[in-house]
Amino acid sequence: MKQIKILVVVMFSFAALKSAAQGRSYPQDYFRNPLEFPIILAGNFGECRLGHFHSGMDIKTKGIENQVVHAAADGYISRIKMEKGGFGHALYITHPNGYTTLYAHLNNFVPKIQQYLRKQQYQKKQWGVDLALSPDQFPVKKGDQIAWSGNTGASTAPHLHFEIRDSKTEHPLNPQKFGFAVEDKKPPIPARMALYDGSRTIYEQDPPLQPLKKKGDVYTTATDTVKVEGALMGIGLDIDDFMEGSNNTIAFYTAEWALDGELQGRIRLDDIGYDETRYLHGYADYRRMVSGGPWIQLLFQLPGNRLDHIYESLNNNKGVLDLSDKMPHKVTVTITDDENNVSTVQFYVRSEGKLNPLTCDPVFKATANNKVDQPNISFVLDDRQLYDDVCFKMDKKPDAASFSDRYMILSANIPVHHYFDLNIKPNKPIPFDLRDKIACIYNDGKSDAGSAAQKDDKGWYKTKERDLGSFRLVADTVPPVITPLTKSVSAKTNELIFKATDALTSVRKFEGTLEDGTWLLFEPRGSNFIYHFDDKTCPAGSHTLTLKAADENGNETVYKYKFNR
Repeated sequence: MKQIKILVVVMFSFAALKSAAQGRSYPQDYFRNPLEFPIILAGNFGECRLGHFHSGMDIKTKGIENQVVHAAADGYISRIKMEKGGFGHALYITHPNGYTTLYAHLNNFVPKIQQYLRKQQYQKKQWGVDLALSPDQFPVKKGDQIAWSGNTGASTAPHLHFEIRDSKTEHPLNPQKFGFAVEDKKPPIPARMALYDGSRTIYEQDPPLQPLKKKGDVYTTATDTVKVEGALMGIGLDIDDFMEGSNNTIAFYTAEWALDGELQGRIRLDDIGYDETRYLHGYADYRRMVSGGPWIQLLFQLPGNRLDHIYESLNNNKGVLDLSDKMPHKVTVTITDDENNVSTVQFYVRSEGKLNPLTCDPVFKATANNKVDQPNISFVLDDRQLYDDVCFKMDKKPDAASFSDRYMILSANIPVHHYFDLNIKPNKPIPFDLRDKIACIYNDGKSDAGSAAQKDDKGWYKTKERDLGSFRLVADTVPPVITPLTKSVSAKTNELIFKATDALTSVRKFEGTLEDGTWLLFEPRGSNFIYHFDDKTCPAGSHTLTLKAADENGNETVYKYKFNR
């Protein structure tokens, strides 16, 4: 979103778009559907999710768990990963053709894999594991059952998350390019449009959302010619796409835009690595979304968005349109989905030709190291932190309940790309016994979230943060609270469930042991911890279970629970 530059243009057509889409070769019909019924999607590759692009296909499992999951092709189980959030229970299969498939949010694995996993968890005395396997441990054939579907990890409804990755780069690729049978004859729906002033930072403007209505074969605006103030204009679109059998919104595949018939840029969503997926916050209008609006996807590239490879044929203004001649121009946007359904947006626009660069001081540049070094607070937002320039603002207010002032750094609706070190110095003496019990409390304008702060030899406290907003230092001396959700145990009881919560930070450790010292495997599910009865670790009889839960600052609760089984 910078100065005017002369545009280098090329003619565009849907045929060219289709030809470019065929530039990368994907093996067709090599992989089978991992489920036993037709694919209906709850989500697809490239969807906007908070913090990341969606990296695979979310395949519906008819609203229930424990559907049989099959290996998509010959290969071997190369990785077993168990995590509280994220993919939950997940399996990875490495295939001889250079690809790896991922199966996530599973329940149990087939017995031989499940038994191996349990042995490793008990040996390590930890539920969360990430196990690398050799090719000879668990070879599989195409169609072999490997697991049952579930709803584990950061899943909100039963489904199978399925990915295909390049084994060398580990980049997720768009699975629908591999020839899966997906019934989808519905074209994308460009519902609303926002027109941005390309000479201003995106964080200093809030353009109105203009509804788009279908007239004939195209979607267009309510007025014949849209008038804008800026000499440079960036297009943002709220695009919905649907498929047969599902009410879930899914992502488009390509979008290309032209000015008076001349190509200005193209976006293609088929290869996004996990090391670059957070650039989503610069690919779309993050500020509008976290303020309650839709995901507006930007048909131009912000200066701090380094997701270069999804953009093709960008003009010299990174996709921003040059309207400085103040003449009417025709804008055409062509959108396709993964099954080659096409929609077109077309409208006319005329600019008043104004430039509106930032005039504030100081300006934090998206491509520069921006340092704050004040008597009681310091941090650096480096040259890969911001997605666009921003007028820097920081307020300080006294806070009687804290050991520091309350600092408001910019706003929670301005994203940063990666973690940065935030250093705060207390503004009042901290008692000696509390110096290792300090938490930094972050507030995004809605709620508090805390993390342990580490003291250095100069009396400063440091935390790693990945959001902007309000920060302050407080004492953290209250241990987690353990609550039994299993009130009693009978012969029919097959699990014990306890809830563990912490008021300021998070529960970093939770473990349970029987009276003889036997360690029990508790699975975390949100704030709950679940033990599934196993005669080998917990035989029939009377037992006293000792539970320990500790937070980030080492505050620990010990809870005794007696039961008979």
